Amino acid sequence: MSALVLAVLLAALDQTIVSTALPRIAQDLTGFDDIAWVSAAYLLASTAVTPLWGKLGDMFGRKRLYLASTTLFLIASVACGLARNLPELIGARVLQGVGGGGMIVLTFALVGDIVAPRERGRYQSMFGSVYGVASIVGPLLGGVFTDQLSWRWAFLVNLPVGAVALVIAARALPVSVRGAKGRVDYAGALVLAAIATGLILVTSFGERWGWGSPAIIGLIVATVALGALLVPVERRAAAPVLPPAMFASRTVVFSSLIGFVANAAMFAVLVYLPTYLQIVHGVSATFSGIHMLPLVAGLVVSQSLAGRWSAHTGRLRPILLTGLLANLAGLLLLGTIGAVTDTLVLSAYFLITGVGIGMVPMVVLTTVQNSVPAADLGAASAVVTFARSIGAAFGVAVFGALLNTGFVDRTHGLPTSGGFDAARPDTVSLLPAALRDTALDAFAHATAAGYLWITPALAVGTLLALFLKPARRTGQEQGTGVTDPANADAKGTVPAA
Repeated sequence: MSALVLAVLLAALDQTIVSTALPRIAQDLTGFDDIAWVSAAYLLASTAVTPLWGKLGDMFGRKRLYLASTTLFLIASVACGLARNLPELIGARVLQGVGGGGMIVLTFALVGDIVAPRERGRYQSMFGSVYGVASIVGPLLGGVFTDQLSWRWAFLVNLPVGAVALVIAARALPVSVRGAKGRVDYAGALVLAAIATGLILVTSFGERWGWGSPAIIGLIVATVALGALLVPVERRAAAPVLPPAMFASRTVVFSSLIGFVANAAMFAVLVYLPTYLQIVHGVSATFSGIHMLPLVAGLVVSQSLAGRWSAHTGRLRPILLTGLLANLAGLLLLGTIGAVTDTLVLSAYFLITGVGIGMVPMVVLTTVQNSVPAADLGAASAVVTFARSIGAAFGVAVFGALLNTGFVDRTHGLPTSGGFDAARPDTVSLLPAALRDTALDAFAHATAAGYLWITPALAVGTLLALFLKPARRTGQEQGTGVTDPANADAKGTVPAA
C-alpha cells in the first residue's frame, strides 16, 4: 500500500505541480503561445490510455504492467527535466501522461485484487486523500522549486520518490492471475483515445479558440461521431476494452455518472478557490494553500471515516448520499462568498465542502468494483477513472467560462487604460484604488455565482445515488484474483483480507 500511495501521489502531483511553474517555463523555453499544452498534454494522454491499461491488466496481469507504467513515468520525468525546448517538453509530458494514467488505474485495480470487497472502501479512501493533498501541495511545490531551484526540479523530484515506490512494488506486490487470453482490442482503444482527445481539447481550449469556432465545433461533431462508432466496434471485439455487458449494469452506469459530476464539482473547488483567495483577499500562492488547509483536513478525515464505515457496515449507499449532500451544502455556502467574507467563515465553508468531497470518489469506485467479477476489475476501474478524469476537465472548463463571463459582465463599465483587462482577473491590481474594490467585488460575486450554477449537476448525481443498489459482499463472495506465494494455500488461493 505504501508503494501504491506513493505512485498515485506522483501521478496526481504531475497534474498540478507545473501550474505555478508555467510562466518561467514559457520564458526559458520561449513558448508563450503554446505553453498551455504542457498541462493539457499530460491530462490528455493520461485520460486517453486509462481504458487500455485497465483491460491489459485484466488480460496479462497487473503487476508487470504497473511496474512498466511506473518505469515509463520515471523515464519521461527525466526527459521533462532535461527538455531543451517546448516541443521536447510537450512530447515528454505525453509519455509521462501515458505512464501516469497506467499508474492510477492499475493502482485502483490492484487494491481490488489484494483486498476483500468489504475492506476496499477503507483502502481506496487513502488514494482520495492523496488527490486532495496533491491539489494543494502541487502548486506550492511548483512555486518553491521554480523560485528556489529550477522549474526542472518539478519533474526531477519524481525520481527518488518513484524509485522507492518501484522497488517496494516489485518486491511486495503479489503476482496477478492472468485473465482470459485473446486479441487486444486495439480498435476500441484507439476509438476511446480519440474520444478522450476530443473531449479534453474541447474543454481545455474551448474558451481560448472560441466556443463557436470551426475547430471546436468540428471537434464536438467528431467526438459525437466517434462515440456512436464505439458501440459496434466494442460489440465485435473478442476482448473489448469496455465490455458492452458492463454498461447493462445500472450500478456501473450510475456510479460513473456520479463520479463525473462529483469530480467536476471537486476540481472547480480545488482549482478556483485558491485563485479567489489570491485575487480577492490578496494572499500569496503559498498562503492561499494554507487557507485551504481546512478543506484538505475535511477531505482527509472524511475519506478515512467513510472507508472505516464501509468496512464496518458493508453499506455504501448511505455513505455516498451523505457525502453528496455535504458537497451540495458546501457548494451552496460557497455561493454566498463575497469580497469581505471573514476568514473564519471561509474556513468553515471550506471544511464542510472538504467533508463532502472526501466521501464520494472512492465510495463510487468501490461500489463498481464490488459489482463486477474479479476478471473485469481493471476494465471497471478504468470506466470510473475515465469518467472522473473527463469530469475534472469539464468542471475546470465550465467553471472557468462561468467565472470569466460573470466577471466581464460585472466590469464592463470600468476603464481599460493602465493595463486592466476585464477578461483577465489577474489585472485587477492595475486599477486605481478607487475602482479596485468594485472589480474585486465583481470577481467574488462571479466566483460565488459559478458555484451556484454547478449545484444542479451535483443534485442530479445525488438523485442517481438514490437508485443505486451496491452489492454487499464479504471477502469470501468474490475471489481476489492474485497469487502470492507467501500467503497462498496449497490450491494457490489467497485468504480474504
